[in-house]
Amino acid sequence: MSERLRAWARSYSVRGRYSPVGIAFHWIMAFLVLFQIGWGYYTSWTPAGGDKLLAYQVHSAVGLPILLLALARFGWRLMIPGPHNDADTQGWQTVAANAIHYVFYAAFFGLPLSGWVMWSSIAEPGPLYLAGVIPWPQLPFEYLPLELRWRIMGTAESVHQLLVLTLLGVIPLHIGAALKHHFWDRHDVLRGMLPEIPDAEDPRAGPQHSGREPRTARVTAGG
Repeated sequence: MSERLRAWARSYSVRGRYSPVGIAFHWIMAFLVLFQIGWGYYTSWTPAGGDKLLAYQVHSAVGLPILLLALARFGWRLMIPGPHNDADTQGWQTVAANAIHYVFYAAFFGLPLSGWVMWSSIAEPGPLYLAGVIPWPQLPFEYLPLELRWRIMGTAESVHQLLVLTLLGVIPLHIGAALKHHFWDRHDVLRGMLPEIPDAEDPRAGPQHSGREPRTARVTAGG
C-alpha cells in the first residue's frame, strides 16, 4: 500500500508538482493559521466576560486541528518528499527557504501546544473541544500549586506571543518569495502548489519553466 502511495505521489513530483494531499495540507493550514492570527487579535481586544470566553473557545477549537494537521503533514512529508523544483538550486535563497520551512513547523506545533498549556493551567474555564465538537482533555495541572500554575501560564503565554510575532514576520517573506519566484524568476514553485492546469489551457506559461537569465541568454544568442 505504501509503495503504491509513493508511486502515485511520484507521478506528481517528477513534474515538479506537489501531490493533491500535499496541496490540501498547505492551503488548509494556511487558511487556519491566518484565521487564528486574525481571531487571536480580535480575542485580545474583547472585554472580559462571556464573549471573551466564547472567543477563546473558538480559538482553541481551531487551534487543536492545526496541531493534528501538523502531525499528519510532518508524517506525510517523511513518507512522501516534496518535488525538486526550479528554486531548489538558488544557493542562499534555498537555504533561507528551508529555514523558514522549519520555522513554520515550529509554529504549527508550538502555538497549539502553548495554547493547550495556557488553557490547562488557569482556573477551570470550561471544556476544550476539537473543532468545537470532539472533547479534548486538559493537561493534568489541577493538582499543582496555584502559584506554579500561574507561572506555567505566563511562560506558555510568552512562547505563544513570540511564535505569533515570528509568524507575522515569516508569512510576508514566504508570500513575497513565492511571488518573486513565480513572476520574476519564472520558476515553477508556486505553480506546483496550485491545482493543476494543463499547459495548453494556461495562457501564462509554456510546458517548460526556467530561470530568467537562461531564457535571456537564449534570446540573445538567437539574435
